[in-house]
Amino acid sequence: MTYELFYHNRIQGRGEFVRLALEDSGADYVDIGRGEEAKGQGSPAIMAILNGEGINGEGIVYPPFAPPFLRHGDLMIAQTSNVLHYLGPRIGLASNDEKARLFLLQLQLTVMDFVRDVHDTHHPISNTLYYEEQKDAASIAAQKFLEFRLPKYLGYFEKVIARNPSGARYLSGASITYPDLSMFQIVEGLRYAFPNNMAKAQTNYPHLIALHDEVSQRPRLKAYLQSPRRIPFNENGIFRCYPELDI
Repeated sequence: MTYELFYHNRIQGRGEFVRLALEDSGADYVDIGRGEEAKGQGSPAIMAILNGEGINGEGIVYPPFAPPFLRHGDLMIAQTSNVLHYLGPRIGLASNDEKARLFLLQLQLTVMDFVRDVHDTHHPISNTLYYEEQKDAASIAAQKFLEFRLPKYLGYFEKVIARNPSGARYLSGASITYPDLSMFQIVEGLRYAFPNNMAKAQTNYPHLIALHDEVSQRPRLKAYLQSPRRIPFNENGIFRCYPELDI
């Protein structure tokens, strides 16, 4: 049964964490937001779900709040971490063991907290204002993020890898799971947004960088990263490169 991913068509955003898992696993999926409107896809299809209309008028009793969300059969699953929690064991990126699955969910929820902190470096006052309308506040937010929050998050994930009981250099267990793919995206995004700071900071996190490098070479993921399906980082997404913040 084909997975249907609903997310914006011009940014990586939070949907990219789901895309990475689907691409790495070779799952059969359709990226609805990037499809053709003439075929019932694209942005109108996303809005139809959010408005409760559904596609082809089938109606949605409890529409999701916002993308990303995933449709699989008669299930509609929203929130990035929740989607990955559902997908993980079904696409070979999580154990079926409940204890292990809950720990992966815990890790992914922490990743998404990290993502929110990254976003707030350039939109610390409100996401309804343009960056240019809050540059002074963003300068302060970015400075504090780089000084305190970035090392706190990266240090935590570095410690988790080092303490993996299996001895493998992954976040959990003896093989790669979906939070490992998410940490790859975090490192990539931080290198784009804060290249100067990351060049200095990453030497403190050898396990994370080694994990990033291993993930980048996984065959399906490597092919995806080199393909047009991978939307480039840009200044409309979560990770934005404003040189004046990277000091």
